[in-house]
Amino acid sequence: MNDLSFPVPLWVWAAVTLGIGVMLAVDLLAHRDNHVIGFREAAIWSAVWIAAGLGFGLVLWAWQSGEVASTYYAGYLIEKALSIDNVFVFALIFSFFAVPDAYQHKVLFWGVVGALAARLVFIFVGAELLQVFFWTAYLFGAFLIWTGWKMAFSKDEEVHPDRNPVVRLVKKAIPTDSRFHGDRFFVRVDGRRVATLLFVVLVAIEATDLIFAVDSVAAVLAITTNTFLVWTANAFAVLGLRSLYFCLAGLLRRFPYLHYGLAALLVFAGAKLILSETPVGKLPIPLTLGFIAVTITVFLVWSLLATRDEDTPTENAPETPHHPADPADDADPLAPAAPADPRAEHRPEGRPTP
Repeated sequence: MNDLSFPVPLWVWAAVTLGIGVMLAVDLLAHRDNHVIGFREAAIWSAVWIAAGLGFGLVLWAWQSGEVASTYYAGYLIEKALSIDNVFVFALIFSFFAVPDAYQHKVLFWGVVGALAARLVFIFVGAELLQVFFWTAYLFGAFLIWTGWKMAFSKDEEVHPDRNPVVRLVKKAIPTDSRFHGDRFFVRVDGRRVATLLFVVLVAIEATDLIFAVDSVAAVLAITTNTFLVWTANAFAVLGLRSLYFCLAGLLRRFPYLHYGLAALLVFAGAKLILSETPVGKLPIPLTLGFIAVTITVFLVWSLLATRDEDTPTENAPETPHHPADPADDADPLAPAAPADPRAEHRPEGRPTP
């Protein structure tokens, strides 16, 4: 197991975490007017977050060593690649609940905050388990291989966010209104404080990302059990998830084969984790980094070449509907609106969702 032990003072943890919090605050302030985010704006923000993630690797290189930086980059790349699968599901959830475009960023913002908190817990728990109980490497490795197999061979699974057990529990536990009320998660109706439909959407996003966080963190733990590297690789990759969504949501039809590449990464991470507790030992970081980069490149290029002549969405391409107006006046039942395109109810190939 590659733990790359090196001392990380508490003030470094605090400074990095504070820096991540500041970047989140800047992002929230930049989008406080709930405007619809176009491709150009999303691309600019994506470049900013990617630059921040790559720049942190250079800081690690100067502070520690090239091996530390390479390990961070390997974790960052695999997490960034797996986050593309999140985009597929987010697009379906937004389409399923007919979320107005202007409010999607706010939901994703708080979704990212929840994702970071969940990942921080999973990282420390997972790393401790791997250090104390060697056999947990076999469990995590088998889980990653199974997830990769499901991703590669489970096609056209129907997604019903309103059937998510966490969403259903929230609906039962908290009085919920069936409408959107601007960008608010809670409002007062007839003198009673109730959750809005936007809050239900947030719960669906958080519940889905909680499942994604398990295999994402396990995949990075397969590279290293150094909690500081795992945390920063996850954090900097997740920071750009919102911008990545707005960049790719309308282009998902161009990546029909990408799920095979993501599946290969999960299987590779699982095999790497299992091998680390055998006489084979840990695989070299350059080999890991090279496999990740080549796999992502091959399946991206394959997908783009296969769809270069397509001008219309494919059957499995979820596209979020455009809603210029707030549907707050619609007195629909608590069940969400049907997707604009009935075909969007079928999830494209990707990680199993709850």
